[in-house]
Amino acid sequence: MIIVLFGSIIHSTSFGQEVLTADHLWQLDRISGLAISPDGDKSLYQITRYDTDENSSSSYIYLLDNQSGESKQLTFNGKESSPFWCPEGQQIGFISRRDDQPGQLYILEHGWGEAKKVTDLPVGVFSPQWFPDGERIAFAANIHPDYNGDWDKLQEIIDEQNDSKITAKVTENVMYRFWDRWLTNGFFPRLFSVEIESGEIIDLMPETSNYFNMMGGVSYDISPDSETIAVSMNSTPAPFEQLNYDIFLLNSDGSGEMINITDHNEASDVNPVFSPNGDLLAYGQQNLYHFYADNVQLVIYDLGRDSRTNITENIDLSCSGWKWSADQSSLYFHAQHQAKTALWSIPVNGGEAKKLFPGGSSSSVSVAGNRLLFLNHSLTHPTDIFSMDKNGNDLKRLTHVNEDIMGNLNLGEVKNIDYKGANEVDVQMYVIYPPDFDENQEYPLVMLIHGGPHGIFGDTWHYRWNAKVFAAAGYVVAMPNFHGSTSFGQEFAQSIHGSHADLPFRDVMKATDYMEAKEYIDPNRTAAAGGSYGGYMVSWIAGHTDRYKALINHAGVYNIHLQFSADYTANRKYQYDGSPWENFDNLMEDNPAMFAHNFQTPMLIIHGERDYRVPVGHGLLVYGIYKEMGLDARLIYFPDENHWILSPQNSIFWYGEFIDWLDRYLAEE
Repeated sequence: MIIVLFGSIIHSTSFGQEVLTADHLWQLDRISGLAISPDGDKSLYQITRYDTDENSSSSYIYLLDNQSGESKQLTFNGKESSPFWCPEGQQIGFISRRDDQPGQLYILEHGWGEAKKVTDLPVGVFSPQWFPDGERIAFAANIHPDYNGDWDKLQEIIDEQNDSKITAKVTENVMYRFWDRWLTNGFFPRLFSVEIESGEIIDLMPETSNYFNMMGGVSYDISPDSETIAVSMNSTPAPFEQLNYDIFLLNSDGSGEMINITDHNEASDVNPVFSPNGDLLAYGQQNLYHFYADNVQLVIYDLGRDSRTNITENIDLSCSGWKWSADQSSLYFHAQHQAKTALWSIPVNGGEAKKLFPGGSSSSVSVAGNRLLFLNHSLTHPTDIFSMDKNGNDLKRLTHVNEDIMGNLNLGEVKNIDYKGANEVDVQMYVIYPPDFDENQEYPLVMLIHGGPHGIFGDTWHYRWNAKVFAAAGYVVAMPNFHGSTSFGQEFAQSIHGSHADLPFRDVMKATDYMEAKEYIDPNRTAAAGGSYGGYMVSWIAGHTDRYKALINHAGVYNIHLQFSADYTANRKYQYDGSPWENFDNLMEDNPAMFAHNFQTPMLIIHGERDYRVPVGHGLLVYGIYKEMGLDARLIYFPDENHWILSPQNSIFWYGEFIDWLDRYLAEE
């Protein structure tokens, strides 16, 4: 079955004068931080812009009229982020890194005049929220427990660490680094409050030394009476053999009194949100502690009765970003479905989940009076702000931040297809065509393989792996969502447990068969490329078939043994159904490193030194083996990048190398 993507909000133009390049990606404004005013009339949002010459970024705060769509820029310093409203809607707060200091809290008074600095700490603050009583602002900051509430002491600890000539990092913890940072300096995040008039800062968690969201930020909410904070925090102590996020109810008076209301659940509980009346709390619950992509189910906790109801237990969706309706009758949330991230509603008492908007990828839903505001992007358009009524009707686009660039681009067509994959199961795949595609011509094919493995190639505007850029270079790009991908149900996602190679490899081969059968594809000019788990599959492909003319392996797992040196090793034994000390043969059956003797296909290998999720040794090892075997290989090593290539000039260079490698082996003879 083939479906042209008419479900997305924005469609590619067919009359543009340019094709999309990596340079265009870094010229686009990037919207984030949507925050709705208490009366629903206005919104705050953040725009981030990049200067490729300076290799730097700037961020600004804008005010949006939710009715007219008119926007007004509020800040001009270029160092502001995280906008939020006071309860009366007459002031806004934000974080600013002015004077090249760590980010601090600022307030703009009524009329949006000069900003007032609220905190002046030796560390940066993040995740701010105004207390409903209007008198305080909550925020998070990383501190060393030895500071004992003395900020001058904390500065001394920071200076001592910075001035030390000892560079060793010492630990006895299982988790001692994460993503691209080490966790051995003794700092932990906590929640604080600052009284706006006096500037007094209270440590709300004085006895706590644990972690919030490891990827940054903290998920918490303040009760309508300002007396209680519900926060999601890891509950397992050092040595952090695994992470288990629980929901804690924390007194906001600084006493440090906390109650864990989810200690019965060995899996994670996340994103607590108080109801408007404060009597109920919505949060997300996973049920399998050893499966990071386990469905997140919506639970309603009754604070008065100490009882809970799982309202999505029988719905095969993984929920995120929920918000209450004003009358507490419904919840609005996002959930992946069929390679899109849709916007849904569900009654608080449970029942059928209604899909309100299916197109593209939505996030940050918020209630604004009788309407919903949300962010949306797709394969054909970057993020903008949209609104619609609560039934999913009367859709309006409120921002057009990149029309000057996007309106001049010819992006080509996107198709959404199903094909028969492993075991004759239907597998979904997006196909992206070059601009001005002519089906009477022959094109080279690039098969992209997503990471995870429990992730998706969704209907999303991607800055790091933008398929439209690859297609604009003259390639037909196929993106299959193979077995193990999310958004197609829990069973499909779990189907690869114990064997990460078999079903996905067969799905990719079947996808290639499907595409090569098209008259417009030249089967002698095909390539496969992937990152992270996709890089694992590229190395697996290299050891199991020579059908491709070129391979690209970005941050890929090569030797599974090395993944026990990754930043987070918990539950890998379950995922692999084996380990170096148990069921060893099972582990080796799906280890690409065991099949190097079959390598033939030229491979481009890309890796970052600060990649702790897939340590750089993977890339260096497969490159060294390729060169010792006398095979074509090229290594691109970034000493200052992590699992992702994030700086503008490095990213543009990455795209250039990616396309040059394809051109080298797939150019028409």
